[in-house]
Amino acid sequence: MNLFTVFFISFTVALSGSLAPGPLLATVIYESSRHGFKSGPLIILGHAIAEIAMVALIALGLSKIINNPLVLKFIFFSGAAILIFFGINMLSSLPRVNLDLKTTRKKSSGLVMTGFTMSISNPYWSIWWLTFGMGMVLGAQKAGFSALAVFFIGHILADLSWYSMISFALSKGKKLISLKIYKGIILLCAIALLLFGVYFGISSFK
Repeated sequence: MNLFTVFFISFTVALSGSLAPGPLLATVIYESSRHGFKSGPLIILGHAIAEIAMVALIALGLSKIINNPLVLKFIFFSGAAILIFFGINMLSSLPRVNLDLKTTRKKSSGLVMTGFTMSISNPYWSIWWLTFGMGMVLGAQKAGFSALAVFFIGHILADLSWYSMISFALSKGKKLISLKIYKGIILLCAIALLLFGVYFGISSFK
């Protein structure tokens, strides 16, 4: 494959994954109206740090160590616990939610860590990288380091494009949505995280 093909496949596959509802989307929605447009890009920066670590891990041949039944059970269970924690935190914050960005600032480092945490706590993220993602990384690796770099750039640009757009829209706050609608969105996101957490927790025993 040439570099353009690698980029196109990587971008397209990553974008299709970004468009699907999940814990990361719920987190970007929750944080964007609280902390502004920076939420999307910074959360994706944390997400990118987790992903580049996973790509390096696969490229170094350590995927077999992670792809162990006991390790996968631990990933599912610990991930479930973190998702449930975030869901409960969202629910508890509902009474204090507002669309005034001046009163809800958050340090950039906190948003980056949130993106990192939400990525590694999602068991399906690990499973995706150890199956389909691993195949793409190994295929790109055979074409050389430049192909591997282009693969990663395409993958992250897809995430950054979509979540930045979501973050920009929600950062407008009152200009686009009312406080009641926003609280409803947060409630749905919190419920989604709790359901993801419960599902992953049950799956860890299978």
